[in-house]
Amino acid sequence: MHPIVIIGSGMAGYTAAREFRKLNPEHELVMICADDAVNYAKPTLSNALVGNKAPEQIALGDASKMATQLNMRIEPLTWVKEILPEQHQLILEKDGQQTTQPYSKLVLAVGANPVRLAIAGDGSDDIHVVNNLDDYKLFRKNLEQHHDKRVVILGAGLIGCEFANDLQNTQHKVIVIDLAAQPLGRLLPEYVASSFQEKLEDIGIHFELGTTVEKVIKVENGDYQISLANGQSVVADLVLSAIGLQPNLELAKAADIHCSRGILTNGHLETNQADIYAIGDCAEVNGLLLPYVMPIMQQARALAKTLNGEKTHVHYPAMPVAVKTPAAPLTVLPAPVGVDVTWHSEELEDGMIAKATDSQDTLRGFVLLGATAAKQRLSLTKLVPDLIPAAV
Repeated sequence: MHPIVIIGSGMAGYTAAREFRKLNPEHELVMICADDAVNYAKPTLSNALVGNKAPEQIALGDASKMATQLNMRIEPLTWVKEILPEQHQLILEKDGQQTTQPYSKLVLAVGANPVRLAIAGDGSDDIHVVNNLDDYKLFRKNLEQHHDKRVVILGAGLIGCEFANDLQNTQHKVIVIDLAAQPLGRLLPEYVASSFQEKLEDIGIHFELGTTVEKVIKVENGDYQISLANGQSVVADLVLSAIGLQPNLELAKAADIHCSRGILTNGHLETNQADIYAIGDCAEVNGLLLPYVMPIMQQARALAKTLNGEKTHVHYPAMPVAVKTPAAPLTVLPAPVGVDVTWHSEELEDGMIAKATDSQDTLRGFVLLGATAAKQRLSLTKLVPDLIPAAV
């Protein structure tokens, strides 16, 4: 019997392995990854400064420890060059040598890469992205070399705002730049975004919205001059790009696995190729691409049962997202795309509750801003219909 092979050592890959091992301690399990396979929780990267966590403290276990813990063979620093679906084989490359790896079932947990803007100037190659622990180590190393502590963040989405709050709370001077007219443009109605922005501005974060970066050039003292489309320019010690993620699709597409925004799967996380599944930030499940922690957990539990012979449909209950911005505590449950909703809000002393209801007056999403509003999370979540119902 060939092993079950997981490609990718991020949260999705490790969670799938862990859930499978709860059900089946023995079946051979192999993880293949291009990085060093260190296990860590990526969400901790955007608030590690306030938590006073050095990059070395974020790692939960190296490849050797994880291989022992999960009774699994891990092949780090190994590239999957090609998937051969008909033969149920992978072509691998490590240290310049090519080998083949057979599989009985294959799990694609290949994640997503940061979107990079094409920006002019001799400083554009120095723009940081933080998508993994190695990226974060480099970012922190460079951060510690500057005394002025001026950081420009490209992108006022979830990750950009979390990093902004973390940096500002550790005495950095932060400017956030975004083409959108408001922070968290895809998640919040305009009036909630405005209140959220004010709370972040109150702790000193500066927003330049409705514009984009045209050029980043190196100036004296290792500084960078950032020129904006609105004619303004700012000087910073570091530039961090956080403008979104793009699922890694190249490997899947080359194997004729159907893709749209992500790798397309049905409710069993199956792709169109036999015995190949997708999970995590790369997976578009029943048309939903949700790069958050809770969907990964739901996917991993269902997939583990399927891999163990009990075909199981993934269940997506309503899954609110907690945004790690202590200056403006925020919990968001986005309304489903394509559903017309009306927003109703209630002002509180320290924030607001905004509810999105459909034409039948059913609650389809909500935003909780402030510590008082956050207490409504559980009771409101119970009122929202499942995104993907549990299989009957």
